[in-house]
Amino acid sequence: MPRYCFTLQVRPDRMDEYVERHRAVWPEMLDALAETGWRNYSLFLRDDGLLVGYVESDDLTAAQAAMARTEVNARWQAEMAPFFTGINGGAPDQGFVVLREVFNLDQQRHESN
Repeated sequence: MPRYCFTLQVRPDRMDEYVERHRAVWPEMLDALAETGWRNYSLFLRDDGLLVGYVESDDLTAAQAAMARTEVNARWQAEMAPFFTGINGGAPDQGFVVLREVFNLDQQRHESN
């Protein structure tokens, strides 16, 4: 299963509210993510607002496109956009920076056996 890690920057003055919003993500949003191929999805927030996301998906681009076609995602992204810097008015799920994976323990252990 391909793994993806990405970053975004949460506005420092909105971090508490951002965390609170994610304590009770709308059930229809959770369902849409699962139905469009987002698996083992987690978000981590550093004290300075750096948000690091991790997700597994057969194809992240296809999963993003499938989410973009859902009404619930349009509502969620519109509500979440003001929490971020550096996305130039776009949707957060289209403005994140995907990081290149440089090491995976399980993969290297498997390849060495």
